[in-house]
Amino acid sequence: MTSGETQPYYNIRFMAAPKFSSVRAMIFDLDGTLIDSQRDLILSVNAMLREMGREELHEDTISGYIGHGAPQLVRRALGGNAGDQECERALQFFLSHYNEHKLDNTRAYPGVPEALEHLSAYPMAVLTNKPVRVSVRILEGLGLAKYFRAVYGGNSFETKKPDPLGANTILREFAASPNEAILIG
Repeated sequence: MTSGETQPYYNIRFMAAPKFSSVRAMIFDLDGTLIDSQRDLILSVNAMLREMGREELHEDTISGYIGHGAPQLVRRALGGNAGDQECERALQFFLSHYNEHKLDNTRAYPGVPEALEHLSAYPMAVLTNKPVRVSVRILEGLGLAKYFRAVYGGNSFETKKPDPLGANTILREFAASPNEAILIG
């Protein structure tokens, strides 16, 4: 073994300390970024489908529907032939079931609590398409709520992500420009 083989390897790109001094807002998505809630969502969708007399869907199918808010998730799970009344009844069941089971399998991703602790000096917010009250309860249940100055849900604004209204509102409330913000997720 030569002496070079025993020396540590350092990647020069990571040697300089990150320059976050100008950051005045860190905006995090919730699902798929801070937490893995997919299993509870899938189980709630399939419970809703059973309640509506429908066949359950494969987990991969439901996974592809997640991320655009509960109304769209339910409508897509029911399929194109579902009427408005059926969708509304299904949505109410889904929301009730999910509210009762939102923390059965939902977990913070590994390293998230430690990362948030490390970043806690920065003003942070959550911007998600999940309803705000459910989001706050999940964050509280996982011990993450203490890191966020504000939590904004899919029902906090007239439009949902990816519309910029939510992010722009957070920037205004945090007195930050887009150049002073980091969007994670």
